[in-house]
Amino acid sequence: MSGHEFRFFLSCDISLPVTLRIDRLEGNLPHSSAVVSEVDSAAGSRNAELFVECALHIDGALFGLPTRTRLESSGQPYCWNELITLSTKYRDLTPQAQLSLTVWDVSCDDDDCVVGGATISLFNKQKQLRTGRQKLRLWPRREADGSIPSSTPGKVPKHELDEIERLERLVNKYERGRIQCIDWLDRLTFKAMDKLKEREGNACGNSHLSLIVEFCSFEHTVVFQETGANFLTPSHVSSTNELVIVWDPEVGRTNPSEHKQLKLARSLTRGIIDKDLKPSSNERKSIQRILKYPPTRTLAGDERQLLWKFRFSLMSEKKALTKFLRCVEWSDIQESKQAIELMGKWEIIDVADALELLSPVFESEEVRAYAVSVLGRADDEELHCYLLQLVQALRFERSDKSRLSVFLVQRALSNIELASFLRWYVAVELHDPAYAKRFYCTYDMLEDSMMKLKVGVNGDEEGFKLWQSLVRQTELTAQLCSIMRDVRNVRGSTQKKIEKLRELLSGLLSELTYFDEPIRSPLAPRILITGIVPSESSLFKSALHPLRLTFRTENGGICKIIFKKGDDLRQDQLVIQMVSLMDRLLKLENLDLHLTPYRVLATGQDEGMLEFIPSSSLAQILSEHRSIINYLQKFHPDEDGPFGITATCLETFIKSCAGYSVITYILGIGDRHLDNLLLRDDGRLFHVDFGFILGRDPKPFPPPMKLCKEMVEAMGGAESQYYTRFKSYCCEAYNILRKSSNLILNLFHLMAGSSIPDIASDPEKGILKLQEKFRLDLDDEASIHFFQDLINDSVSALFPQMVETIHRWAQYWR
Repeated sequence: MSGHEFRFFLSCDISLPVTLRIDRLEGNLPHSSAVVSEVDSAAGSRNAELFVECALHIDGALFGLPTRTRLESSGQPYCWNELITLSTKYRDLTPQAQLSLTVWDVSCDDDDCVVGGATISLFNKQKQLRTGRQKLRLWPRREADGSIPSSTPGKVPKHELDEIERLERLVNKYERGRIQCIDWLDRLTFKAMDKLKEREGNACGNSHLSLIVEFCSFEHTVVFQETGANFLTPSHVSSTNELVIVWDPEVGRTNPSEHKQLKLARSLTRGIIDKDLKPSSNERKSIQRILKYPPTRTLAGDERQLLWKFRFSLMSEKKALTKFLRCVEWSDIQESKQAIELMGKWEIIDVADALELLSPVFESEEVRAYAVSVLGRADDEELHCYLLQLVQALRFERSDKSRLSVFLVQRALSNIELASFLRWYVAVELHDPAYAKRFYCTYDMLEDSMMKLKVGVNGDEEGFKLWQSLVRQTELTAQLCSIMRDVRNVRGSTQKKIEKLRELLSGLLSELTYFDEPIRSPLAPRILITGIVPSESSLFKSALHPLRLTFRTENGGICKIIFKKGDDLRQDQLVIQMVSLMDRLLKLENLDLHLTPYRVLATGQDEGMLEFIPSSSLAQILSEHRSIINYLQKFHPDEDGPFGITATCLETFIKSCAGYSVITYILGIGDRHLDNLLLRDDGRLFHVDFGFILGRDPKPFPPPMKLCKEMVEAMGGAESQYYTRFKSYCCEAYNILRKSSNLILNLFHLMAGSSIPDIASDPEKGILKLQEKFRLDLDDEASIHFFQDLINDSVSALFPQMVETIHRWAQYWR
């Protein structure tokens, strides 16, 4: 649900009886009560015996019989915690329905045994049903009055509330989700409130007598409406500039006349005529405009009608199928039947468009099955590019054992890389309580299918051995987690922790130095690792102390990985997957920008592995060499080359800068600084640490493009020919990626149900932000001008200017 939607139930649709819980009494009883009276007898003083009487009043008149709680005589605090269920149902209530609650003391000797009473309306001023905990101030020695207006209102006006009561109202809002939860701030707040309550409680005569009740809560707000026509008296419209709230019960409902007109226009009896219909010139232009819409755009009624009308003439255009399926009235059995029949005869769509049909928008099993059949045309390399999203798309299937899950398992049986990554992607989602059963089903299916293989995917291993090689990956990660715990517990410097790590690997955990059997690397399953090299393993100096491990490989080589515990790598995994995909798209257009899509794998909700790429951060390079050029001269000197380095090295640097500038702009990567920009000794620049994406940035005033001053200076400045070449690569890459905008948007749409922080917070908003970056309203030429202006604005921010906004952008990198 987006932040702009307001979902609610109507009271007339709720057939449940009115229910509330009488919780407890707070405050000091009147001195005349038996709780403080003393009786001259052997029994000494005795407590009051209290009960609460609850009555429902409809429009000021008593409705039904009053209900009483049990007697409570255990002394202060008096706590009933008793559920009261009235005979009246929510659908029978009126806007003026009230509850009167009276506390009685039967231990009094005199006739006046009323402790106090209070009245509360069941609907607030906005005609919304009251829910959650309510604190009602009792009127001493007065029986609750259910008339309108009541003489014993339990809700005290805001201006009469004391500090404790005001805070308790805010707590009630907090408990109902009306106030944002911020863990560290909440702990401080509640601690301060407890101290305030204790101080107020010690003050004599400062406590009102209050009754705590709790009303039933629903998933959404309950709004009053009578059964049938809703004749509400219109609010008095003031002549002053007051805000007037008018609720229209028909908002969001289908207009019956329009719906009838559409049904007639789309009548299946016109099917024969429709086959011969051809769009006019203007209609063709309108159709082409609709077909260019991004997959996130909802079609208007007239646009849906236009596509339905000319559905037969569009069957030869494969790009039109997804749009046509969006205009089908799937609740109409005959219409959906004809749509499925046409879908089978349509020009086969591309794999990228089939991903759209697996999004939550399409619920038809036939449509989703068709999308899976199209995916079967993709080779293993392309399927691997989409595997992460296809696993997430299992959430949108209609059953646990769906066509999609069967397809993924079958493809994994013929490719060990697909099998390994599918197993990890599914295993990480087993912690999702809502879909755990579904992911367990896919996991079990993969295990059973692989165990039954007679000959493995590489031709010489049986399925049982292959599966065991994948299971040992999990055992390895569990051992690495144990090592991290032991190393973190070591007090002292990082060097002492490194010594402890190497001591463990050489001693108690020496089995990790030489494995009994080779294990498939989780990051690259075709590589078999045989053990860890203790002398070449270390730790990083950071709060989490990630492990940097060097593994021996079966062919005599080595591979280096970083293992993290305590950090959710699923967002980094997604970003690197998109970098890898965009690198592939650029190379298909013969543009190699020398990107570094290192491998990332989340092996749990707070753990994972990363491929270690030998490199240095720009912060470290500038500290030791003062400039990027000086650093590159160390590895690639050339007296005749530009800036004293080889032309190849400079070209590599320029291309990689261009590639990451475009990609970080499109994905809205935030929190860029000189420590998470790394440079390899061959001139390749790349980004790491993607804690903020889709426009989120912890720093104020982020520039439109993440391009630091030192990068521009390494190209010779903003006036050099190399900087001009950089801009040319940027614009070319931007236009290539714009052509695949639908693919990228579809992949992010499939991630809408994931637990990735920057997507889960508001999936719809994040995808729209991504769509905006592509500027689909511009043609290629206009987009080049747009992107050049974007680069110029960002670079201008890096150098001294007298403009306030530019000054703020310049502070971003400091």
